[in-house]
Amino acid sequence: MIKRTVLIVLDSVGAGELPDAAAYGDEGSNTLKNIYKNAKNFSLPHLENLGILNIDGFEDLKSPEYFLGSVAKCSQKSKGKDTTTGHWEISGLILDKPFPTYPDGFPEELISKFEKKIGRKVIGNYAASGTEIIKELGKEHVETGNIIVYTSADSVFQIAAHEEVVPLDELYEICIIARKMLQGNNGVGRVIARPFIGEEGNYTRTGNRKDFSLEPYKDTMLDFVKNSGREVYAIGKIEDIFANKGITYSNHTKNNEEGIEALIQTVKLDFEGLIFANLVDFDMIYGHRNNVQGYGDALMYFDGRLPEIMDNLKDDDILIITADHGCDPTTASTDHSREYIPLIFYGKNIKENNNLGILETFASIGKTVLDIFDINNDLKGTSVKNQIIKTGK
Repeated sequence: MIKRTVLIVLDSVGAGELPDAAAYGDEGSNTLKNIYKNAKNFSLPHLENLGILNIDGFEDLKSPEYFLGSVAKCSQKSKGKDTTTGHWEISGLILDKPFPTYPDGFPEELISKFEKKIGRKVIGNYAASGTEIIKELGKEHVETGNIIVYTSADSVFQIAAHEEVVPLDELYEICIIARKMLQGNNGVGRVIARPFIGEEGNYTRTGNRKDFSLEPYKDTMLDFVKNSGREVYAIGKIEDIFANKGITYSNHTKNNEEGIEALIQTVKLDFEGLIFANLVDFDMIYGHRNNVQGYGDALMYFDGRLPEIMDNLKDDDILIITADHGCDPTTASTDHSREYIPLIFYGKNIKENNNLGILETFASIGKTVLDIFDINNDLKGTSVKNQIIKTGK
């Protein structure tokens, strides 16, 4: 009997362009492969032993003849390529239409109402890199107290403010106000607090980022696990992505190192249920800044810590490693990319040297988790339990 599933999302580690990638401007994107080809002194020996290079599409890279896991790559059925869409689909919710985006900024009527509610003026209100916009508008913000609002190619309403000008509690309250306003036709996937510190010419974003997502419109994998009487431990920004729905415990870690440490400590605990972790640095720090070597180094750091995670797994645990979208740092774009996601299953009860090919939706992950736990559900997706569990288990 499988008692726990440890699900790790390597944020933005895509596995090759989807058939409709060109419609999103992402033709040619392949986050993982392009890092293999462009990062210096790059290898992932432990992920390779689990079979990451045995996934379809990586045949031109050297892969082991025998690997220790069951692997696949997943196609995306939802429209969009953002964090919320990816995680929701992993957990069984498929979006028929994408969250709205605002490449030309948010409507003036909306911004005007927002200003009245928060008692501060807004500057910016255009699509921009977060690091660049605080360079451009940081001085004006510090001098006036006006908050910086910006977006990207993703469905996000981002609010940047200096921590000494707008205290964190106020910034988070401003985000809550925005979240309540941004519903319906303006229901962006996430409102994001983007605090920073420092002086002009040296502004630096802090680790106090906080995401405010829409609440999932129906129960997800997390709810089904929780409602079965099991525990759901959320690590990283999982609690934000799911608006704390379906979660019993959370640890809002700020970076990969904190996330991995929290993950290892949680794996050591004795309970039944799900550990759901997001490791954010690949996307937030390196992908969006087209930092190929930094991205590669971050992947190698995770790979170096992977044995510690695996060594602490119990015999009745299953480890799942996947992603939520791409963010290829080798392309001209600094935004997410429309890609397949890699999928690795590992554990004492998981078949080895087993390639499942291409799964039709990310939702197969959540469906498989619930099937392994023998939890009845109405989620979309096809379970691969019978294809990955060793006979007699």
